[in-house]
Amino acid sequence: MDRAAADLTLSEKASLTSGADFWTTKAVERLGLRSIMLADGPHGLRKQVGDTDHLGMSGSQPATCFPPSVGLGSSWDPGLVEQVAAAIGAEAAIENVAVVLGPGINIKRSPLCGRNFEYFSEDPLVSGVLGAAWVRGLQSTGTGASLKHFAANNQEFDRMRVSSDVDMRPLREIYLRGFERIVRDEQPWTIMCSYNRINGVYASEDPWLLTHVLREEWGFDGLVVSDWGAVNDRLAGLLAGLDLEMPSSGGRTDAQLAAAVQDGTLALEALDTAAGRIMKLLDKAGRRPPTSGPLDVDAHHALAREAAGKSIVLLSNDGILPLVTHARIAVIGAFAMHPRYQGAGSSLINPTRVDKALEEIRALADGDVTYAPGFTVDGAACSAGDSDEAVLREEAVRIARDAEVVVVFLGLPASQESEGFDREHLDLPAAQLKLLDAVIEANPATVVVVSNGGVVTLPFRDKVPAILEASLLGQAGGGATADVLFGVVNPSAKLTETLALRLEDTPSYGNFPGESGHVRYGEGIMIGYRWYDHRELDVAYPFGHGLSYTAFTYGAPTAELDADGDIVVTVPITNSGDAPGREVVQVYTSLPRSRVERAPRELKGFGATTLEPGQSADVRVLVRRADLAYWDTRVDQWVVEGGDYLFGVAASSRDIRATITLSVLGDEVALPLTMDSSVGDLLAHPVAGPIVQSVLQQVVSTMDPTAGAMMPNDDAMQMMMASFPVSRLVGFPGLPITFEQIEQLVSHANTQVAVDHGRRETPDRAAGRPATIEEKVGARENT
Repeated sequence: MDRAAADLTLSEKASLTSGADFWTTKAVERLGLRSIMLADGPHGLRKQVGDTDHLGMSGSQPATCFPPSVGLGSSWDPGLVEQVAAAIGAEAAIENVAVVLGPGINIKRSPLCGRNFEYFSEDPLVSGVLGAAWVRGLQSTGTGASLKHFAANNQEFDRMRVSSDVDMRPLREIYLRGFERIVRDEQPWTIMCSYNRINGVYASEDPWLLTHVLREEWGFDGLVVSDWGAVNDRLAGLLAGLDLEMPSSGGRTDAQLAAAVQDGTLALEALDTAAGRIMKLLDKAGRRPPTSGPLDVDAHHALAREAAGKSIVLLSNDGILPLVTHARIAVIGAFAMHPRYQGAGSSLINPTRVDKALEEIRALADGDVTYAPGFTVDGAACSAGDSDEAVLREEAVRIARDAEVVVVFLGLPASQESEGFDREHLDLPAAQLKLLDAVIEANPATVVVVSNGGVVTLPFRDKVPAILEASLLGQAGGGATADVLFGVVNPSAKLTETLALRLEDTPSYGNFPGESGHVRYGEGIMIGYRWYDHRELDVAYPFGHGLSYTAFTYGAPTAELDADGDIVVTVPITNSGDAPGREVVQVYTSLPRSRVERAPRELKGFGATTLEPGQSADVRVLVRRADLAYWDTRVDQWVVEGGDYLFGVAASSRDIRATITLSVLGDEVALPLTMDSSVGDLLAHPVAGPIVQSVLQQVVSTMDPTAGAMMPNDDAMQMMMASFPVSRLVGFPGLPITFEQIEQLVSHANTQVAVDHGRRETPDRAAGRPATIEEKVGARENT
């Protein structure tokens, strides 16, 4: 039976707004409202049944550990992400978990962020598209998602108090854009607000963020839940739009809300709204049919292996890969037997099993496979004394000399990256690098496999014939790595973040992690590849890079507008190599001579195709018109700037294979003119501009061009005058204009624009169709 907040007593309404314990909501048995369980994700299910915590310290039920987002994101495969999330949803149903806390789509602002392994990308489009696929997949099973961490939560240092001080353009274009896409496209059941403050206001009590943007602009109709322990002021939070506080406050904040209603501080309607949203969530959760299981452990492990195989990026290869199965292979590195396959913290999964790369390599190889650990991975990469370290290194060098090819597994120990703290540098442990130098000297035929949740520098990239970026691959990563090494799987993954040459080159260097409770996002919109391209900096490997065991040829692209005003870019792709393979096609846009600051190019769409040798296919990539918009701070809204856009089809952000130009009609932005407007503002105005130009022509006609003075219509003169306030032109020699005339011009221009706008607001225009040229000219002539 449907229940409404009006059926509840005041104390019952207040009770619903906080948890019953660490993971469950409160029940109202009188009305048959049951308690539901929430549990951590997002690359598996972390359901705790005994001791509880949100830092991964206590145990949890066995579950499939899929590749974390740092790996899965590199697949650039929304279909695969959706499939993985649906599998997590199925496991949640078996465990009677109603909401899985994920996906995390925060932008990788700095490679030092200790939680980057849990996020998809440095780019909001990739984060938004893959995050939407995750929500779609999970919620298809009747399990709710919790999109997190909303918002501007891009570091672990002082994360529960720090203020992310970010200007509106980067906030909208970079840090909120992925959230907006997911909310509009998929309507996650819940959104988790973050710990931090944004421009001085806690996210948990920010009405602009939680109500104005999230609900009024984006149309979110779900529930806002706090991150665990994120509530600073419960009354302020509820008024801002925070519905559910987690975990339990022991009844303390419930009593505060009830008392606030009784003394008039809080309107009953506000409490009714929050309680109603929680009841709606309970209703959604109750519609999922009971699932008893059992879990198909083998099937989910197979999916985890498939996902991991599509998440491995081939950074470089001189032809040594794929390995031949009959070769004598030396496997070196403790990670081959003790894999790094997930990050630490709230997302720590208790896996159903774990593949070891060494065992999987031996299972596929026909020749001898020897092994030496080379180093230890107990927290400091090599905690043994120097003499013990030398012994391990000497053993590794010995087997390397006797092998035809060496595979060295390097990576970051778990103690160096985790939720709760940020990294201090980008370096791999010194003991590992010293080992690799010795192995290369003994046998140059050395392949390196790197396991890491965050970006590391690769000083050996020019010393070895091949590098695999294996990031963190989940419980089946060992088998997937063997598959790629031997060519059972042809690598197709691409980087979703730039690999910098050094920390000092990264966008937030000097503005991370902040001080005195504030971190300044001083790089603005130039984050990730945008920064490196804008500053023309060399990088180790660019965003979007990833090689294959085959080759792909790009044909000439086409671009056209569809009925919705979106752009469809089509490019023929041919597998010109000798192995089947998958290619991810990226579309970047740029607008030469834009009126606002932009990166040289920005990713606006991507697609993929799988081809046999010699086979060709057209890849069709949709670029949404909305994704071309920038946030115009003058009018506080999205604006598509008109002009001739360049659409580049690319294999990476720095490998543009072909470009096509398409003219895109822009959105009209007519700002009210004032006496403080500049000459440039008037010249750009559709009404005032022609009048000002006419005045300038009249002035020119009275001037002697042989006198040597700059003419008012000269480009240099107009550039010099462009920022000059019009009210201060009065009295300048050669400009026959009075203060009253300027006032009349400003008033006339503003009135005319309002008339034109009203005349053009036909039903077609109200539906979003841009005015035609004929309409614009007709409106001008009629007035």
